[in-house]
Amino acid sequence: MIKTLMTGTALAVGLTTGSIAVAGPGHDSSIGEPGEPAQVNRTIKVEMDQMKYSPATIEVEPGETIRFEVVNVGRVVHEFNIGTSETWNGHLGEMQTMMREGMMTASSLNHDKMIEGGMMHDDANSALLEPGDTGEVIWTFPEGGEIGFACNVPGHREAGMVGGFRMGQGH
Repeated sequence: MIKTLMTGTALAVGLTTGSIAVAGPGHDSSIGEPGEPAQVNRTIKVEMDQMKYSPATIEVEPGETIRFEVVNVGRVVHEFNIGTSETWNGHLGEMQTMMREGMMTASSLNHDKMIEGGMMHDDANSALLEPGDTGEVIWTFPEGGEIGFACNVPGHREAGMVGGFRMGQGH
């Protein structure tokens, strides 16, 4: 089942087995911004497996809008989160709380507890997926900067689940 991450204030929900996502405002513009579906330049499939992404490096152009079709082919919950070490470190506490309070286990997401706890994991630059699920992130890239993608499930980034974007020189 495909869960879609929409931009703006729209909500797209996959309540049966997948992840819930809402685009949220307030992203650091140095990492880019939520993209508009009508402006997508291309689609890239990213698979998340046991502590790795495939592809691990993705070439992007400044200003390009990409639809990432993110597939969790692994056996545990994984996240595709566009950002920097700084943004990932800022997100770590939320992810630890989600794990500690039973909103997330190694292999599943408890959407009811996420709603109850007010932690919807609703960032436009991210898809948090159970094993076997597919999600979508639409992102417009900045003119420059050092950004990548990582899994912020506790212990995963530390185990090497990080990927990178290589910025092209423009169109």
